[in-house]
Amino acid sequence: MLTRRRMLALTGATASLAASAAVPFAHAAAPVLRLGILEFGSAAWEIAAMTALGLDAKAGATLSVQRFATNDTGRIAFQAQAVDAIVTDLLWAARVKADGRDLFYLPFSSAEGAVMVAEGSPIRTVADLAGKRLGVAGGPLDKSWLMLKAHAQARAGLDLGTAAQPVFAAPPLLAAELSQGRLDAALLYWTFCARLEPKGFRPLISVEEVVMSFGVPHEPTLVGYVFDGAFARANPETVNAFARASRATKAALGAPAPASDAAWAAARPQMQAPDDSVFAALRRGFVSGIPRLPLAEDRAAAARLYAMLAQLGGASLVGPATSLPPDLYWTGADDPR
Repeated sequence: MLTRRRMLALTGATASLAASAAVPFAHAAAPVLRLGILEFGSAAWEIAAMTALGLDAKAGATLSVQRFATNDTGRIAFQAQAVDAIVTDLLWAARVKADGRDLFYLPFSSAEGAVMVAEGSPIRTVADLAGKRLGVAGGPLDKSWLMLKAHAQARAGLDLGTAAQPVFAAPPLLAAELSQGRLDAALLYWTFCARLEPKGFRPLISVEEVVMSFGVPHEPTLVGYVFDGAFARANPETVNAFARASRATKAALGAPAPASDAAWAAARPQMQAPDDSVFAALRRGFVSGIPRLPLAEDRAAAARLYAMLAQLGGASLVGPATSLPPDLYWTGADDPR
């Protein structure tokens, strides 16, 4: 006979079993990925589109995004383990890994920069830069500057370091100086090139063309998501889920209009595009930088370029390693490329 006391006991036991069963489920939830990005960098565009379209949740990724004003701030936070991942360049990731920091690299973008000149400028070839005021984003060891110098030496017998008048400064200042005619040309990052194009400026030579002039068949993906090694090893599915979400977002952004309109509508507030022409140029630049090489080919091209940069810049540029460290790339994700 089912007495009231017996019924209450059974009810209590059932509730206890349900509660104990819920504990392992709660522990199985994917950990939050603490991701550091530049405030208005192109990764911010991707994350904005990803979250607006729900592609992070669909892939099983949970993000906590921290925004930084500069690359150096993000790198410091990563080194201090205040974030689990950041967006940075391949050379920095390789150097830090060679120095003993456990990390993994996941390709994000192959978009680089170019030497920009005014549309009506008489400068038509790299040789024409002799005697000209040439702005250079970054310092004397910037990888694009070193490659441009090597290209000019090989193709024109020109030492740009002495034949031209290089001016090293931050990209926004150089873009402004070029716009106002106080520079004859400027080697700039791709987002600044895209903003200059609608204002009547053209690329003299792109970094991709410089890379290919050295016999590297394809420009490798030199900017990527870099994950803390301990976090990635402990949470491989979290990294894989984010990789899936990133690929899906790039596919959404890279699709022809109108299929991509919703993704770009979400990204646009992060782009600081004052008008439609700048927005269109930035959109084209992002899409052109979406990685399309199979990962093995991308890695091989990067290794070839890295070895060349090690010769050009030495330890000051790449550190003690003259080749890409083994196991630098994250290969756990099911990447169809």
